Amino acid sequence: MKVITGTVLTLSLFAFGSAQAFDITSQDIQEGHPMAKTFEYNQWGCNGGNQSPHLSWKDAPAGTKSFAITAYDPDAPTGSGFWHWIAFNIPASVKELPRGVNIKALGGNEVRIDYGTVGFGGACPPKGDGMHRYQFTIWALPTTKMELDENTQAAVVGFTLNRMALGKATLTATYTR
Repeated sequence: MKVITGTVLTLSLFAFGSAQAFDITSQDIQEGHPMAKTFEYNQWGCNGGNQSPHLSWKDAPAGTKSFAITAYDPDAPTGSGFWHWIAFNIPASVKELPRGVNIKALGGNEVRIDYGTVGFGGACPPKGDGMHRYQFTIWALPTTKMELDENTQAAVVGFTLNRMALGKATLTATYTR
């Protein structure tokens, strides 16, 4: 039997699909701070205003042709988090969304979220479940149109965004009931 000694195996790791960060701000929500009831859902035992917050961003990477927006609660007691908003095909000329924005009026599209509806669905963590984080992410994309429809599964959209994004910016607010 032949024994090989002194051999060193070197592995190189490459980051494929890693996205460049850029800046996101809001007049309505702040990083790490509780959101107002204005941004709470208005069904499922919640009675908030169900408004999407104001969001603005700058310094998107070169080559950005459109944006997508997601709102996600990684703390939902589902085992897979909870999608509160998925919008895409927002023109690259848009750099700000007012509170309660109509994405279709901007030329964008939205998919069905975990409430079973299309469009923004506010925070509504179970009572007594503690603080939940709500991650609002703007995704810079290299295409003007993603070929998805309102019935595309949220996980498929998330996978697609993570694979193709040129950059992303996330603002995380909290909510407790």
